[in-house]
Amino acid sequence: MPCSLPGDVTPTPDDGIPVFRAYDDTSLQIGDDRFDTGLLIHHGHVTVPWGPERIGDLTPEHLARILESPPEVLLIGTGRTTSFPNISVFDILEAAHIGVECMDTRAAARTYNILAAEGRHVATAMLPPNG
Repeated sequence: MPCSLPGDVTPTPDDGIPVFRAYDDTSLQIGDDRFDTGLLIHHGHVTVPWGPERIGDLTPEHLARILESPPEVLLIGTGRTTSFPNISVFDILEAAHIGVECMDTRAAARTYNILAAEGRHVATAMLPPNG
């Protein structure tokens, strides 16, 4: 049985899509695995570690894998608080016709699960929850 962390965000998809099972102030849990670094979920694949420690350090180069096969929407989890990357990140995502939403990492985990459960083609780039 997976370890439950405060703030359980367990959804119901069962088709092999990785989903967030829980989170706390320092980590995210996908299935039975707990992560305290940034991570990327795209096309059912989890990349850990991923990306910068802070949103201000996010560059278009960090999103290369996403740009190779664009999702409908990219959720960017920005750590403990909602913040925004450099405008160049938005410009490259807009040029690729990828919708983007920035929100704190916990909200991004919940939103990702909902969109994944709906069958949407969603990707998420998560900075560490304690960032």
